[in-house]
Amino acid sequence: MIAFLEGKIDAIDESSVFVVVNGLGYEVVCANPFQFQHLQNEFVRIYTYHYIREDQQILYGFKQYEEKQLFAKLLNVSGIGPKGALSILASTSVHDIAVAIEQEDEKLLTQFPGVGKKTARQMILDLKGKVAEWMNGSADIPQNANAKGEDKPSDSNQEVLNEALEALKALGYSDREIKRITPQLRQSDSTTIDEYVKTGLSLMVQKNS
Repeated sequence: MIAFLEGKIDAIDESSVFVVVNGLGYEVVCANPFQFQHLQNEFVRIYTYHYIREDQQILYGFKQYEEKQLFAKLLNVSGIGPKGALSILASTSVHDIAVAIEQEDEKLLTQFPGVGKKTARQMILDLKGKVAEWMNGSADIPQNANAKGEDKPSDSNQEVLNEALEALKALGYSDREIKRITPQLRQSDSTTIDEYVKTGLSLMVQKNS
């Protein structure tokens, strides 16, 4: 089992990051590959889940260890596969998912991509009591060699982010679509309107693919 990779990010596309480790290139499928964009060509650690089936082997990657843990738990829920689990993680934070499960908030759970009422009830049945540790915030901060502090925009950037969201709306995206990518935008390293809009467009492409 490959627990994590430490190396340099060589490239990023809509679904994956490509990490070079001791001369070997690994394709790592991520919920939001562009969260690593500011670390391209730098040395990083990406936590990985090695998904193995008879006909495929895929590395799924996560910036935080708790995301990997929740991904593994979601795979144990009937009706949720790797793509579904990744879509759920891309929609919001581990904290919010844990709160929804522990508080049996089916309405919130059914807002996640691919989660209907049956799957929401199954998530609650299978995971309630197993994710409570994440309700009070991050349980484990990743040890990236080039960490740049918190992954949320500062107060001074909040206005810039709001303007970028308005720009995405002006481009024709719905409030619902914009709301789905806002958590990832908050965690990005963007500092200008153009950077936020560019990252937002990349996220839209990923979610619509």
